[in-house]
Amino acid sequence: MGARVAGLHVWVEDLMGMAVSIHVRSDSDTASVATEKAVASCFADLREIDRMFSTYRDDSDISRMARGELFEADADPRVAEVAQACREAEVETGGLFSAHWQGWFDPTGFVKGWAVERAARTHLEPLLADEIAVGINAGGDLQLFTAEGREWQWTVGISDPHRQGEVLATFDIRNGAMATSGSAERGAHIIDPHTGLAAARGVASASVVADSLTRADVWATAAVVAGFDERSWVSKAGTQTGMLVADDGRVTRWLGSTVIETVVA
Repeated sequence: MGARVAGLHVWVEDLMGMAVSIHVRSDSDTASVATEKAVASCFADLREIDRMFSTYRDDSDISRMARGELFEADADPRVAEVAQACREAEVETGGLFSAHWQGWFDPTGFVKGWAVERAARTHLEPLLADEIAVGINAGGDLQLFTAEGREWQWTVGISDPHRQGEVLATFDIRNGAMATSGSAERGAHIIDPHTGLAAARGVASASVVADSLTRADVWATAAVVAGFDERSWVSKAGTQTGMLVADDGRVTRWLGSTVIETVVA
């Protein structure tokens, strides 16, 4: 589905159990044929990845591997790529993120950010040769691009987890990604790999801005597991900026590797 409003073109599809929208800022009020094709290809890639990695499909590679019907070496090569990336993320986060904590491979907490970034870089980023800016929003996680020399930046609002419908802060992003994790929207769904239990260290939401959505998504999850009062990971995460909101309303922001502000509720 496409929408056109004065140079802003938006397409939305229901993929991976959520609304995924692609946004193109253009000099033209009509999206070009090349742009339409790139958007269609991006959505097609995401549908293919979902068929491969969904734990809700009996015929996915991941489900077949869990049942012992398929080995990683015999699966689509992208499965091995994701498995290796998950192993690297587990080491980098000191075990705050893991796709193997149950004893088998479940990349559910990794593959969305990886898939969206991969599809966006393959199909959408090349559009910057002709468009002002392009971006994709997958359930609130975003990968955003702006053409060099163009006067445009994306303004992204952070929802207040304690006041429904209100914006707590905004981030301005020219090129980068943002991911948000926490208990505010979906309850205590993030698991602490060290205990196998729901993470319960006081983070209502963690929003992370990085160059890569894959990295932002991993570290947003890791931040929830680490907890509000443990922020030593910030110095090694390699993120641009971000915000933690505690269950009790406290807020911490950081810039690069430095925590710059903590506000008490």
